[in-house]
Amino acid sequence: MAESQLLQTAREQALALENVVNQVVVGQKEAVRLILIALHARGHVLLEGGVGVGKTTLLRTFSKALGGAFGRIEGSVDLMPNDLLYSAWVNAEGKPVIDPGPLINHGAETAVFFFNEINRARPQVQSLLLRAMAERSVEAFGKEYRFPHMVVFADRNAVEKEETFELSAAARDRFLFEINISRPTDDAIRRQLIFDPAFHDVDQLLNTIGEPLLDYQQLNALDHDIQRSIFVSPEIENYVVRLWDASWTPHELGIEMPDIYVEDLVVAGASVRGMSAMVRAAKVAAWLDGRDHVLPDDIHTVLLPSMTHRVFLSPVYEGRREQIMPQFVRALRDHIATP
Repeated sequence: MAESQLLQTAREQALALENVVNQVVVGQKEAVRLILIALHARGHVLLEGGVGVGKTTLLRTFSKALGGAFGRIEGSVDLMPNDLLYSAWVNAEGKPVIDPGPLINHGAETAVFFFNEINRARPQVQSLLLRAMAERSVEAFGKEYRFPHMVVFADRNAVEKEETFELSAAARDRFLFEINISRPTDDAIRRQLIFDPAFHDVDQLLNTIGEPLLDYQQLNALDHDIQRSIFVSPEIENYVVRLWDASWTPHELGIEMPDIYVEDLVVAGASVRGMSAMVRAAKVAAWLDGRDHVLPDDIHTVLLPSMTHRVFLSPVYEGRREQIMPQFVRALRDHIATP
């Protein structure tokens, strides 16, 4: 089968998976599409959103639809790096038992790993996770454990600030996207989630997914084929570079925002890694839309989730990041001329 036919078949499977996830997790179509893009671009994701908005259900749904294992750990101030690797306990006979921890428990079968409230974990724990993300491997019990297919999702406690350790700039830059999972605004969907018994039992809901719709073990090779097959024109390249420059020095390009002194807004813009990751994601967006070339719309689809956690604001504005960054990215999009 020709490569174009393989990519078309894979695209149909990806869209079928998206449709199933949207039936299980209603009211989150934009987030579902972005997670689908991240999985195919093989990038890790920061999740933003309040408590009880369905982040875990969303990730478990993707994991089951991919056929891979799902790992999870809860962040806490007393969590240590070894807690990711093993757990020790005493059995009924009084003998110590050591079991694999959540990170290595499923080994190479891990498709999705969720670190809940990562900012509650100490920097040492975050560092171990970052290594696992970058190298997709860790050492434990005297040997190396590899997770070649694992994509890490992490969320932060944005309400309680006591005993939290915010991710460093370098750590945040390791994530492809920051995706906001917000409570639905559509009244019919809100009532469905609250009153329909089908959405009250997550395990039963997940049982509606039959056989896996995608093979998680093929996603690395598929990403390679997508990146090689989707064309980026010189005009789009120039557009991306102008966006990159604007993320560093918006005032020099004449960008204005109400009630903000733009010259003092940005401490550091997007990194080389960040812009490269954005282009990778834009290629996947183009592929999902059935095209072999990137359009400005594909860049716009991934611009906010790619850049919102990579532009670092001055302290006077950092406390308003959630409000400012969407405005800032829209200002970049609207001010820089599209090809």
